[in-house]
Amino acid sequence: MGVVVQKYGGSSVADAEGVKRVAQRIVDAKKAGNQVVVVVSAMGDTTDELIDLAEQVSPLPPGREMDMLLTAGERISMALLAMAVGNLGHEARSFTGSQAGVITDAAHGKAKIIDVTPGRIQTALDEGAIAIVAGFQGVSQTSKDITTLGRGGSDTTAVALAAALKADVCEIYSDVDGVFTADPRIVPTARKRDRISYEEMLEMAACGAKILHLRCVEYARRYDMPIHVRSSFSLKDGTWITDQRDGDETMEQAIIAGVAHDRSEAKITVVGVPDKVGEAARIFEALADAQINIDMIVQNISAADTNLTDISFTVPHADGQAAMAALTRIQDTVGFSSLQYDDQIGKVSLIGAGMRSHPGVTAKFFTSLAEAGVNISMISTSEIRISVVVDEAQVDDAVAATHKAFDLDADDVEAVVYGGTGR
Repeated sequence: MGVVVQKYGGSSVADAEGVKRVAQRIVDAKKAGNQVVVVVSAMGDTTDELIDLAEQVSPLPPGREMDMLLTAGERISMALLAMAVGNLGHEARSFTGSQAGVITDAAHGKAKIIDVTPGRIQTALDEGAIAIVAGFQGVSQTSKDITTLGRGGSDTTAVALAAALKADVCEIYSDVDGVFTADPRIVPTARKRDRISYEEMLEMAACGAKILHLRCVEYARRYDMPIHVRSSFSLKDGTWITDQRDGDETMEQAIIAGVAHDRSEAKITVVGVPDKVGEAARIFEALADAQINIDMIVQNISAADTNLTDISFTVPHADGQAAMAALTRIQDTVGFSSLQYDDQIGKVSLIGAGMRSHPGVTAKFFTSLAEAGVNISMISTSEIRISVVVDEAQVDDAVAATHKAFDLDADDVEAVVYGGTGR
């Protein structure tokens, strides 16, 4: 008897009928001879609604209380799902993140998992029950407060539990049939990948593909945990994420995994930075001290007459104002002249392991963007990724043009987003 960990997104349990449908799927997995652990997200848009409610009550709600509030959504889902499974004649036990043994650091709103001690989950499985765990949450190792893992954190909960329980597979259920070569809501003809490597999926998640949380993929790669991304609305096979690639992709050719986009970033430009040793370090140390992640960075060549340069970089939109405040505090120390902030941007990324041996990919990417009239303001590359920052209004055109240029469209088949959200 193997252990299967299943994770269901908010669109899969958006209403009572969805909860009942998911419960039947869970019971079917149990009847197939598996020990089943389920991680569930909050129903539908519950988390967004709770955030809106908190902002109406307080303009700057404390992180600790926000975590206490937001974890209520998953607790509702887990209890309802346990009831639905019970109605189908099988015992289900629901657990909060802390009860499931998910131990985190103390960073409210974006905590990281330190350890998983699933003793109560293992006991439930040994006694023949189905364990249902509230995703997205844990308990701080130091303060013992409830913490949340950030948006999409239920994926990470599922993979972490799967690794701790030595599960055979972690199944991530959403409202799409797998991982596509682009967001099906922008490119309806996007092709579903049958298999994708950890490194490609890491880049896609980091570049905005919302089908999987970035830290979930990092965790899966670290523990070599296979992930099967599939839809809870159909019985189709989904996409397998492992350390192996599609068999037909070992040929000597350009291999493009897909096109990802991200509208959740903002661009900050530090204008007039003295071009001398250590000034850039001061800027990025201030941002690191404020717990702000930096994505793309561009530094202009300093002007010969002034010996000043501009440094531009992107940060998560949610951290934009905190980043501006942190930089303002060091303006006199560093001596830069001003700050510019732009949150009307988007990032478009072309991803594929074949890039490292195929020089024509870059030229084709930029040609397709030029022909679509898309202006580029920043460029960043890795061995298997090329990312550009463009105007937010041009993101859809950039994605569609790139997808077409690399012949990624499926043959006469349109992708289906069953729940409308892509998660």
